[in-house]
Amino acid sequence: MAKIDFGGVVEEVVTRDEFPLSKAQQVLKNEVVAVIGYGVQGPAQSLNMRDNKINVIIGQRQEEKVYWDKAIADGWVPGKTLFNIEEAVQKGTIIQYLISDAGQMAYWPKLKPLLTKGKALYFSHGFSIVYKEQTKIIPPKDIDVILVAPKGSGTSVRRNFLSGSGINSSFAVFQDATGKAMQRTLALGIAVGSGFLFPTTFEKEVYSDLTGERGTLMGALAGILEAQYNLLRKHGHSPSESFNETVEELTQSLIRLVAENGMDWMFANCSTTAQRGALDWMPKFRKAVEPVFEDLYNRVHNGEETKRVLEVNGAPDYREKLDKELKQIRESEMWRVGAAVRSLRPENWKKK
Repeated sequence: MAKIDFGGVVEEVVTRDEFPLSKAQQVLKNEVVAVIGYGVQGPAQSLNMRDNKINVIIGQRQEEKVYWDKAIADGWVPGKTLFNIEEAVQKGTIIQYLISDAGQMAYWPKLKPLLTKGKALYFSHGFSIVYKEQTKIIPPKDIDVILVAPKGSGTSVRRNFLSGSGINSSFAVFQDATGKAMQRTLALGIAVGSGFLFPTTFEKEVYSDLTGERGTLMGALAGILEAQYNLLRKHGHSPSESFNETVEELTQSLIRLVAENGMDWMFANCSTTAQRGALDWMPKFRKAVEPVFEDLYNRVHNGEETKRVLEVNGAPDYREKLDKELKQIRESEMWRVGAAVRSLRPENWKKK
């Protein structure tokens, strides 16, 4: 592992220098990686591994026609590299369990008997293992239980891989029954396209991930954008002005500067008026949201958030209700304006 100074705290991480793809291929040369679920993470991780010359097969319910057809469109062949879930699990030596958290709980009684001695059960989220009192997912003692959690959506995992940049991932070993769990984990982390790998535990991964998703990565971001847009509209600003000052400048300019060289770099490349305002208001916003984040983390830690996820996402009409909620966002004024603004970007204008 490489020792890296993260702001005064030295951590050990795994890069492609210490664990090159050739080593990952060697570790996995006798393995059959069965990717279970072709929804969010499944396509990206499996396609990246296939491109990296790993022996990969897909397990997907054929009755879920959208995902089955997507797998075929991506080049997986029924009966050769695409199977129903049970057959794929039986053929696989490493089982990547990448269906939804609620789906993992529902399917577990069928999966568990197929996890024979020496296999590895791979997660990209600590949810099912950490909240076992709710999910009832307790793996057999004679298999490896491992985790590689890319820090991005499946779309980003694939895009970053194709661009050559990779995406950072955390990794953990929960159970080492074979003595090779760590080597399997690191090899898979490199094979799915990680830029670098940093160690965690199943508990820390799920606590940080659930907090981040509900916080700055998605929930808080969406709420803050909506609040500012609505405020500007209330005070008479046009839809296009409100959207540009709330979303477009953030996504097309400022956040790219943060990604490039940090928040101070973004501040340094803005006007002095913007700098002063940001520096003065940043602590006010931090103080305002700290109690909300404290409440959020406590709810994640005590299982209240996961209880809601399993109840709501496990309902038979979940997809129908989700589509309605997403439609409500999509058809709100702010995001209808957003669609119009995106259509006016130069790259889209040239296509007209």
